[in-house]
Amino acid sequence: MISIFRSRKSFPRYAYSLGVFAALLIAGLSTSTGLAAQQAEVDAPRPAVLVASTAASPAPDSAPQTTSDAPQSSSTSQPAAQTPPPTTPEDSSGQQTKRILGIVPNFRAVSTDQKLPPETVKDKFVSATEDSFDYSSIFIPAVIAGYNMDRRTTPEFHQGAAGYARYFWHAAVDQTSENYMVEFIFPTVTREDSRYYTLGHGGFVKRTGYALSRAVVTRSNSGAEVFNISEVFGAGASAGLSNLYYPSASRSAGNTMSEWAEDVGIDAASFWVKEFWPDINRHVFHNKYGQQ
Repeated sequence: MISIFRSRKSFPRYAYSLGVFAALLIAGLSTSTGLAAQQAEVDAPRPAVLVASTAASPAPDSAPQTTSDAPQSSSTSQPAAQTPPPTTPEDSSGQQTKRILGIVPNFRAVSTDQKLPPETVKDKFVSATEDSFDYSSIFIPAVIAGYNMDRRTTPEFHQGAAGYARYFWHAAVDQTSENYMVEFIFPTVTREDSRYYTLGHGGFVKRTGYALSRAVVTRSNSGAEVFNISEVFGAGASAGLSNLYYPSASRSAGNTMSEWAEDVGIDAASFWVKEFWPDINRHVFHNKYGQQ
């Protein structure tokens, strides 16, 4: 009984001590739990906020830089458009002039790829008149007269200055007669275009063949290629007409045929010169003669 009493007497002290210990234990647990929570809060959320703020902070600076770089890249990557230099006469090919070497008439030559309306009757008459009475029209008769006098083709004309004058005026009348026959009378009847259309491209052989073929091939008023009646029969008619003013000894079929062939050959040679004259003027004379 005494031991029991003693135990019962000491119970409040033990209970008090146990309560204090329990209170201290609970306080320690709660303190450790709060520290753990605070530590977890410090370790986990705050770095996430820092990372987010660090990643978001450069955004305002990067946008203006991208905007400022855009014009610079466009200005450096795209070169400025260059305006091609204006075309000069030296850049063009097949450009005909009114005269060859500033002397020989070249009124009927048409530049390469030049589009012209059909020749009217008036155009054909003016063309024949210009070729016959232009100041430069004496050039070819002067050359032919000297050649014929040297060969003594018409002995009745004799030699010397008087003989050359006879050869000259006969050659001039031959030229005038042929011009009107080939460029005006026959083209008006057959509706052919007596102008020379420059080819202006291709090799030397091709252009030579084209130029020489124009003696037998020409264009109609509609632009189609046709047999050159005006050149062939016009030159023949002119040769036949010459029998009226040549001495009787020269009025033979042989002489007429010879003059006919000579007229067609001279025209074919003139077509060849017309074809290559623009190239000569451009490369040799550097367009010295311009549009003379």
